[in-house]
Order: sequence, then C-alpha cells, then structure tokens
Amino acid sequence: MKTGIYPGSFDPITLGHLDIINRSSKMVDKLIIGVLRNRSKHPLFSAEERVDLIKKVTSDIDNVVVESFDGLLVDFAQSKGADVIIRGLRAVTDFEYELQMAQTNRKINSNVDTIFLATNIKYAYLSSSVVREVASYGGDISHFIPKELMSAVYAKYNV
Repeated sequence: MKTGIYPGSFDPITLGHLDIINRSSKMVDKLIIGVLRNRSKHPLFSAEERVDLIKKVTSDIDNVVVESFDGLLVDFAQSKGADVIIRGLRAVTDFEYELQMAQTNRKINSNVDTIFLATNIKYAYLSSSVVREVASYGGDISHFIPKELMSAVYAKYNV
C-alpha cells in the first residue's frame, strides 16, 4: 500500500490545494493531508478548524485522511508509514525552496521521496495569504476557495 502525505498550513484551503489533492489522491492508495501546527505563525483558523474544513471539502475522496501534526515533516511521514511527500509548485521560486526541503528530508530519512506537482495554471497566482488579504477587506473570494467555506472565512473577519 503506497501512502502519500500532502503537508501544508491550508489556512484556508484553496482551490489550488484541492487540485493537488485530487490529482495526487489518484497516485497513492492513501493520501494523508498533513495540517501543520506552526507555533511561529498566528493562523486565521486553528489546526482543528483547518482539519474540519478540509474534511468537509474532501469527504468525497475515499482515500483521503486529514490529520494535524507538528514537528518535522519527515518524522510525521515515518510515523504514518508514508512513502512519498507531495508538494505543489506554482513558480520557480517555489521550486528552489521545495527542492532544498526535499533534499533535507531525504538526508534525514532516505525512505521518503518527494513528488512535485505543477499547479494547474489557473491557480498559479493563488495562495492562502491572497485569500486572507482579499477576505479581510470583504472582497469576493468565490474564485479562490470552495464555496462551502466562504462563510467560515468571512466570519473570521466579521464580514
């Protein structure tokens, strides 16, 4: 059984993230969406809220499991018996950072590989920070995130 991990903050999950989830879920038997608990950041949604939101929008994908984690990604991957880490790339700048992380992870645990998926061009500009910025001003985020999550995002900004 091949297990993959797609890690990230997902604060909030975007249509670009969902594109990577849908595509990568077809490459593995089990896909774990690893929601990072990053102590150095102040997320819009708690890790538990992000897990719940992701579960809501991925419930139709049978082989997807959503969990939060903290610490090193490779340690989380090893604890879950993961074979691959999946990362989406929007631009060359993403690749430079992600390559360095993949090489570091491989040095720490040579049993886990990283797969890079190029983001669908229609989401190349999209990030969670863009969604948060637009939403904070009450702007239209309907083209950025799943429609069923819009009220949750706007509620965080009292919009």
